[in-house]
Amino acid sequence: MNINNKTNQAKFSIGELSKEFDITTRSIRFYEDQGLLTPTRKGQTRIYNQRDRVRLKLILRGKRLGFSLAETGRLFELYDADKSSAKQLSIMMELIAQKKFDLKQQLEDINAVLIELNDLEDNCQNILTTLTKK
Repeated sequence: MNINNKTNQAKFSIGELSKEFDITTRSIRFYEDQGLLTPTRKGQTRIYNQRDRVRLKLILRGKRLGFSLAETGRLFELYDADKSSAKQLSIMMELIAQKKFDLKQQLEDINAVLIELNDLEDNCQNILTTLTKK
């Protein structure tokens, strides 16, 4: 599809977005059901604009970074409400700070588990070496 209307804004079909982002059309419809995407309709056909495409990209990036769909939706709501509001930006900064804190904690936990696994692996290797020498 990827057609342009009079305002020269790109339009995308669900299949094009599915292929571009390597996700199922079902996933895209789910994000729509969650209110994260708002395609227009032409009969039964969904038509996504550049804003939907960018949001889909942000949803997928957010998922990779550990953001829930609810958190992503909240960020979208805050951004859509008033891009110049100090209160909205403050709330967004709080959400970002909390997510950064959570990710740092996860990183510390992962590093601790890696240390434990390395110790366990070393112990297993030492026992195995001892057993094979006998």
